[in-house]
Amino acid sequence: MLEIEDLEKSFSNGEQITRVLNGISFQVSEGEYIAIMGTSGTGKTTLMNILGCLDKPTAGHYRLEGIDMVDLDDDALAHLRNHKIGFVFQQFHLLPRTSALKNVMLPLIYADDYPDDAEQRARKVLESVGLTDRADYSPAELSGGQQQRVAIARALVTNPALLLADEPTGNLYHNSGAEVLAIFKQLHRQGHTIMMVTHDLATAEHADRIIVLQEGRIEEDRKVERPRDAVMIPKAEGIGENKQ
Repeated sequence: MLEIEDLEKSFSNGEQITRVLNGISFQVSEGEYIAIMGTSGTGKTTLMNILGCLDKPTAGHYRLEGIDMVDLDDDALAHLRNHKIGFVFQQFHLLPRTSALKNVMLPLIYADDYPDDAEQRARKVLESVGLTDRADYSPAELSGGQQQRVAIARALVTNPALLLADEPTGNLYHNSGAEVLAIFKQLHRQGHTIMMVTHDLATAEHADRIIVLQEGRIEEDRKVERPRDAVMIPKAEGIGENKQ
């Protein structure tokens, strides 16, 4: 479903050139749940921006469902981002004076073909993250964990081929973070393809595969081994609190 081949990315500042990604190659099958790990400066955010079609590589190829992103112009990339990729960010990025429902509807509002059932879709995904009764609340009226659930619902409303999450539990206390990870686990069980950037090993081990970056290269790419009787996170139903 996703193929990264000899990916390189450099940034220039005058005569100085900084290489951030150095020949990254890997493949992702449909339905995989992958964590990308690395300390600050290892290139994981740059890689995530390329995977999300927010940036282009300096060299190499990135193919999503057979389409090479390198060959697309800005308009085609914007269309693909809207229809094929869902984003979940650490900072939520919700419109502050807009209801949870309207925040979830935003990707459909900005789509080329606004669907007649946009509100119905938004309510359905809010229900899937346990926020049916919070549809008319503004972000200020929600806890941090609830805000991140709204962000997840917004990412899902277009039924994307790929869900990208950048430090999705970074601003949450443990209980809220566990609820968010439980939602990702449910989505994985339902067949969604998920790639999550995190610096935390305990968070990464909720995925099924971990890719570790070091100095812009893949240092490790391994499956997560779990005992058969491993205790799984319960289905997210409660509401946790946020650091903010």
